[in-house]
Amino acid sequence: MSTSLWAFDFDGVVCNSVGESSKSAWKASARKWPEMFSKPDVQAREAEIEQKMRTVRPVVETGYENLVQVRCLLEGVSEDDILQHWHTILPESMQRWQLDRQELVELFGSTRDAWMADNLDGWLAANEIYEGVPAIVQHLRSQESFYIVTTKQARFTEALMHSMAKVPIASQDIFSTTVSGQPKSEILVDLQRQHPDMTYHFVEDKLGTLEKVCKVDALSGWQLYLVDWGYNTAEERDRAARNPRIAVMSLQDLRQATGCS
Repeated sequence: MSTSLWAFDFDGVVCNSVGESSKSAWKASARKWPEMFSKPDVQAREAEIEQKMRTVRPVVETGYENLVQVRCLLEGVSEDDILQHWHTILPESMQRWQLDRQELVELFGSTRDAWMADNLDGWLAANEIYEGVPAIVQHLRSQESFYIVTTKQARFTEALMHSMAKVPIASQDIFSTTVSGQPKSEILVDLQRQHPDMTYHFVEDKLGTLEKVCKVDALSGWQLYLVDWGYNTAEERDRAARNPRIAVMSLQDLRQATGCS
């Protein structure tokens, strides 16, 4: 019987999806704003914008935000501004362009679905599984209670776990916050309630998410880990190291913490 519960984020912990998410965001943005994307000078900037998307990826919380970033970058917002002020740029842009969150979520998802239906191998190849992480996941699934808690839509997480990580995982063990907008902290509270009297571990690459968990009294017993290979910056890792609730983890640290030799 397992005595520990482990919850892993997906993008930035198990999978580096920045290549796929940037290309999907460009495709979806072209569907959302066809007049803008029909201009030759905009079409010519695809590779440039996709490269900039890699730089600003650390501030993305949920996939639909990538579409807003594409348009911001096209309209001249700098990468530094996005990295420093995305928490205000995002709502201001949503209001200015009269964007609906649910519509963007569905557009981003349907664009990915279309790409997968047309060229599944190409969609999968645009993602990268972090070396060594699938072995840790497989070990935890065989020894402990294991769940994925992610902002990525569940069907895409499941496809990547099966086809790229080679770790089949049941759909009921993947909790996606994208459609509901439910905070990860609420999912962790629910998991704790469903699995009482265990030790609890949450592995993330987004410092902001971990800091929100720290503020929830019901989650005070969770051990929190910030991986050093995901979508975070050196400044964020330094800040995490000063937080007594959060451990900054290398891949080898995580192997040791999980007992995966």
